[in-house]
Amino acid sequence: MEIIPEGRHFRLVQESELPEILEYLERFLPEALKFHQTIRTYLNDRVWDFKFYVSKEWPKKPIILHFPGCTLTPNNNIYQSFGIFCPSEQIEHVDLMSTEDVLIDWQQPLYLNFTHIAIMNRLDDFYKKIGLMERLEGDIYVCNKLNTDLELDDLSAEAEMRQLTVDDVKRIHDLYPANEIECVDVFEILVKVLPGLGIFRKDTNELAAWMVHSYYGAMFSMQTRPHYRRLGYGIRLATALTKLVIERGYQPFVVIRPQNEASRCLYTKLGFEKVYETCRVKMTPNCLQTNGAHEPTAPEFEVDDNKENKPIDEGIEDMLAEKCDISKGNEAAGQEKFATTDEGIEEDK
Repeated sequence: MEIIPEGRHFRLVQESELPEILEYLERFLPEALKFHQTIRTYLNDRVWDFKFYVSKEWPKKPIILHFPGCTLTPNNNIYQSFGIFCPSEQIEHVDLMSTEDVLIDWQQPLYLNFTHIAIMNRLDDFYKKIGLMERLEGDIYVCNKLNTDLELDDLSAEAEMRQLTVDDVKRIHDLYPANEIECVDVFEILVKVLPGLGIFRKDTNELAAWMVHSYYGAMFSMQTRPHYRRLGYGIRLATALTKLVIERGYQPFVVIRPQNEASRCLYTKLGFEKVYETCRVKMTPNCLQTNGAHEPTAPEFEVDDNKENKPIDEGIEDMLAEKCDISKGNEAAGQEKFATTDEGIEEDK
């Protein structure tokens, strides 16, 4: 897809500008944590060819957009899924989005990655005249200091934890809850350049549970096969991966659903603290709604509350972080699904 050099209010960021933008975002941590670490990971590891846009009056109007570009978004349109950062103390600049009609087509379904709740509320002020915003809320928890005093039971003699490799990618991607919007190439790069851990059976090499560090800095996509629950794999993976993320110079964070007491308890034990509220949103314009129902023009949020999609016992939910939930129907195809846990929301990218 052709890259748009500038919109009505925003311009494409050149790579040479990113270090300066990174330094500027440090003023607004932890609110800017996700954007800050996405840029750092891009500069350090080249996970994907991301696109960033800033306002044409940056930094006077400090609003920045991120188009992941790595996802198989509906209609193969990278501008249909994006994230926004603007300091809450200058939230009025979010109003630029209401008339940004070059980069954003407000008459099509849109997917906003996990974004600060104040930004979403500001967007809602004008989008409610256009269509419906379906929200999935989460709380951002950050680890400033890992609790190293936890005593964890040893793994059973039949299991081992080790670094994920490219050979594991297809198994991970096939069972990933939203693999329709996440190409397998991203997973290959993630396990090559970023920390990713799995717990395997020694005798069969079966992957029982896994967790990776995402391109935007979060603890991402904790998943455990149903018949390997209650074995403490979740807390062991979370502890080990948190250590690796810190050693690489990043600040670990997760997104936890407000109602998920188990996840909150687990991560709090590890030293994570809540810093702000966030949500990801599917936006459906009125022109694509009929009689209160949505036209099937794009994947829906996964709202089925069946048993398989509930958090694992360790309480870690799969964090599709930056992406919308997609109903897969893997069961109908005979595939076994992992139990999704929280990015802590984890269902996340």
